[in-house]
Amino acid sequence: MSSRRRHHARSPATAPLDDDNLLFEILLCLPPQPSSLPRASLVCKRWCYLISDPRFFRRFRLRHRHNPPLLGFFDRYEGRPFLPTLDAPNRVPPGRFSLLCDKDHDDSTTLGCRHGLVLVYLPRRFQVLVWDAVTGDQHHIAVPREFEKNLINGAVLRADGDAQQFKVVLAVADGDDVRHTRALACVYSSKTGLWGNLISTPLPYQQSGCNLRTMVYSRDAVLVGNSLYWKLAGNLIGILEFDLERQSLAVIQVPVDMLGEGNSFTVMRAEGGGLGFLFVPYSDGNAQLWNRKIDCDGVASWGLARTIELEKLLSVGWPYVMLGFAEQNNVVFFWTVNGVLMVELESLKFKKLFETMTLSYYHPFESVYGGGC
Repeated sequence: MSSRRRHHARSPATAPLDDDNLLFEILLCLPPQPSSLPRASLVCKRWCYLISDPRFFRRFRLRHRHNPPLLGFFDRYEGRPFLPTLDAPNRVPPGRFSLLCDKDHDDSTTLGCRHGLVLVYLPRRFQVLVWDAVTGDQHHIAVPREFEKNLINGAVLRADGDAQQFKVVLAVADGDDVRHTRALACVYSSKTGLWGNLISTPLPYQQSGCNLRTMVYSRDAVLVGNSLYWKLAGNLIGILEFDLERQSLAVIQVPVDMLGEGNSFTVMRAEGGGLGFLFVPYSDGNAQLWNRKIDCDGVASWGLARTIELEKLLSVGWPYVMLGFAEQNNVVFFWTVNGVLMVELESLKFKKLFETMTLSYYHPFESVYGGGC
């Protein structure tokens, strides 16, 4: 018997870019600059369709959450306008991120930005507002009663691996009319819709020469590892630490050299990781970067890591007033007599943003933005 070899017709191998699932994953690897997705969507209708899918943008934001660009900042005292910092074609229009306000927002205070979310305190409603400036989503959350009659600060962050869920941490200094004797914190989870237990730690007394009671200073918290850090000001100059994993509070002392009229410092991530702060003495134009180290016995200490001669670097004249710090881009904003400057602390590259004689505080907005896609 003779056998006949059967020939099966084979379809041509599918090209990688013809597979929607594979193309989806490839497009997720685009850089997180605002111009990336609009440019890619112009390639063809199929690319535009994939990029316009809300599921794609959620995945895109989640993928780049740890390296978002610094899109700009919100001015704390000027009605919360958004001021862009990037150049074309990545520059976001100034009016793109706008929060529609009613009369209950008249005395509202921005507490900070992180992971594309903006946290706003509404004292008239005794609520905090979590606002996704990119999507426009808003969540109003009642503040626990224990935080009444105190200067509230707080932070917002998205849950790890989840683009939808978030947490809010509020922190205050509490006590009597003479001095604040303890710090309080409480955590809200959008997953449960509830506030957790009240957490407290004593505030030690410090003879700083300041008659103001200790307060959790009105600057953005800095996220380092699993902990949030705020500057303490007033009678006690130091740093308040909230450990998200252990749900605990602690007070960290700073070197005594930080104390003094006109001196200023801001909490930041240390170079190479860990906790640090940037100190600018009133007496000269040098900025000092300090790192906190813990030895093998668990003893913590501060060390001067680097000094930046601002006068030589910027050549714009002293004084230098810190207006804000962008934790993920390691960028600090300075006010000088010649205007507002943005300085990258790692590369020491700087950029003049605009001229103003008004001192304010800037909440850096570091987020992934698809440019309307």
